[in-house]
Amino acid sequence: MTKRILHIIASVKWNLKFSLHFSIDSMAGTDVYFSHAPAEDRKGKSLRSTTATVSDVIHAHYDALTRSEKRLAESLLGNYPVSGLGSITTIAENAGVSTPTVARMVQKLGYKGYPEFQAHLHQELEATISGPVAKHDRWATNAPGLHILNRFADAITGNLRDTLGDLDTAVFDNAARLLSDRKRSIYFVGGRITGAIAEYFFTHMQVIRPKTTLMSSNSSAWPQYMLNMSAGDVLVIFDIRRYEHDMTTLAEVAKANGVQIILFTDQWTSPVARHALHTFRVRIEAPSAWDSSVVTLFVVEALIEAVQNGTWDETKERMNALEGLFEQTRLFRRPERT
Repeated sequence: MTKRILHIIASVKWNLKFSLHFSIDSMAGTDVYFSHAPAEDRKGKSLRSTTATVSDVIHAHYDALTRSEKRLAESLLGNYPVSGLGSITTIAENAGVSTPTVARMVQKLGYKGYPEFQAHLHQELEATISGPVAKHDRWATNAPGLHILNRFADAITGNLRDTLGDLDTAVFDNAARLLSDRKRSIYFVGGRITGAIAEYFFTHMQVIRPKTTLMSSNSSAWPQYMLNMSAGDVLVIFDIRRYEHDMTTLAEVAKANGVQIILFTDQWTSPVARHALHTFRVRIEAPSAWDSSVVTLFVVEALIEAVQNGTWDETKERMNALEGLFEQTRLFRRPERT
């Protein structure tokens, strides 16, 4: 599967460079890693990049923390990022550690002090609640003198590189196995924008396997869907900034009933992640008032291929049966014979 994904990336780079005539030399020669190892270990660079969140930094340094610092880290991640927005004394008390422990861990993470650490959390929180106008203004203010196609190409290839650099192939493979298990029913749901991706995922999976359901975007109808869910079933949720409160409630109740959750979210991470078995954190920023769905769709299509390839005999049989139904219903036009 790793080779297949790398082949797709190579195709993306080729098409961008030769079909669109864009310069993406910044991506050339950049190794793509599939690992949860800290970026500092992989590339010899600090993880404190423009795309890394405080959560990323904490996870990357977690193994090097002392016992009390790990307790503090778990407290911060437990209700992230809100848990880190109080005073240094409040955070220490909530974690059951001393104030010096907070100051020491913050510096160990690479921040100059607690104010800088908290400033990054405030910036992340602002990013998660930014509306289209605010996002447009931020990009417009800093836009270089390049054509919008060039800027989009640079942003999307960067999103793809960073997402795959953080993607754990074990998580990917385990999610594919869950989706391939025909004993389980699979449910799909998305938000106002991501609902279209949920439907796209569902449409393909419905051909590949039985027992698939696309849930309504109307949250008042969700209890009826949950009535049919059994322990061991799978709920695929799409939730990006500005996270929908009802999604978190749905995930919480579903998990309590034994349903296993696969989450697609952004780099800031939906609160649904607390209840998810597998989480795909995808980079979504683009030079636009809207977030980009390109890389999310990339991961979805890779999963579709993984499930289809792993169950090809059954999938082929269903595809042939479906083609027969298309022929009977004359859904698609055929050239007239002369």
